[in-house]
Amino acid sequence: MSYITIRNLGEDSFEEKKSEFIGYAKRVESDEEAKAFVTEIKNMHKQATHNCWAYVVGKNMNIQRYSDDGEPQGTAGIPILEVMKKSGTTDCAIVVTRYFGGVLLGTGGLTRAYTKGASIAIKSAGIVEKVLGLRIRLEMDYDLFGKVQYICGQNFWHIEDTEYTDKVVAYILAEKTIIETIENEMIESSSGKITITKSEEEIYFKEKNRLYKCI
Repeated sequence: MSYITIRNLGEDSFEEKKSEFIGYAKRVESDEEAKAFVTEIKNMHKQATHNCWAYVVGKNMNIQRYSDDGEPQGTAGIPILEVMKKSGTTDCAIVVTRYFGGVLLGTGGLTRAYTKGASIAIKSAGIVEKVLGLRIRLEMDYDLFGKVQYICGQNFWHIEDTEYTDKVVAYILAEKTIIETIENEMIESSSGKITITKSEEEIYFKEKNRLYKCI
């Protein structure tokens, strides 16, 4: 299981020919959450000319909805949706609010503006990967810890926490796909002197080579 979503609530804005566009993006887990977010933004901008939106939910992007909210058909909702689809971003809802400035943009201009509004909202929110991962506990004698730190550094395996008692205990959050590699490397490098304990599988966010607990 691995797919792309956004990390935080994102917001950004720009002006195009006197019209103000404000893009909002939020991570959502269901159709209901997406609809609630759209309603929230609409209530926040009741005086806006348009609150156009789209959302994609599900690992396989099986739920896709959009609305032009009064803009010419195909110039707002679909462009917003396409930004998510082309970037492979799911579990995401985007609303682009427009305050009309008196200058018509034309269909091409509207499409570009709503595409930009969605893109900057996603950029503000931050792209992350959702993956299955485990927490690995490594217990060792002090003389082995330097070697473990070196191996982790070489492989970009981030040590999240360390405990020092009569032994050293290091914790690594790792994607399921590399667990076996980490185990083998630690066993081989220590001649089996490192005690390895693994947690149950959980869903984590992945940014570059580091995992974070889902929030």
